[in-house]
Amino acid sequence: MTQADAQQHGIAHHAFEGGTASGQAATDHQEHPIRVYLVVWAWLFILSAGSYLVDFFGVEGYLRWTLILSFMILKAALIIAVFMHMAWERLALVYAILLPPVAVLVFVIIMSLESDYTFLSRSLFPGSG
Repeated sequence: MTQADAQQHGIAHHAFEGGTASGQAATDHQEHPIRVYLVVWAWLFILSAGSYLVDFFGVEGYLRWTLILSFMILKAALIIAVFMHMAWERLALVYAILLPPVAVLVFVIIMSLESDYTFLSRSLFPGSG
């Protein structure tokens, strides 16, 4: 088995070659160019400015909340992907971390729809059932 095969199958580099963890720390270290972080900082600034401008221009109603939530979700995604290094993780780890909150969000939406239906049915047919 070659080193490339070991990396493809998820076997750690130091376990494959039998090296110590301290000896391999310098060679296994992965650095990302500073440009990536500066671009993300710029996008975070732009998205924050957009969120501020929604308030500044007095946007109201559903458009206001859609824009604010969109900016918030995009900023959170950038922070998670780059600053928490999720963009460079294995897909299984990303799924293990991101899918439970998504499932909770789906269940909250389902419960909200169910509560609206229950309120409507009790308003239309009071005292029955």
